[in-house]
Amino acid sequence: MNWQERISIRPDVCHGKACIKGRRVMVSVILASLAEGDSPETIMAKFHLVPEDIQAPIAFAADMADDR
Repeated sequence: MNWQERISIRPDVCHGKACIKGRRVMVSVILASLAEGDSPETIMAKFHLVPEDIQAPIAFAADMADDR
């Protein structure tokens, strides 16, 4: 997955933190929710997201962990 298609990092949106494009839902919130055991379905319902919006933060985190 190309996370750049779903995630934006702009200084004027969410204080420059990575967030889902057009949603102002920070990547860190999605990842923390997943880490706490929330299901993707619960997160999608809570923030009105689609499956790609859950997959993109995981791909983003993998890239950051790999330090690309």
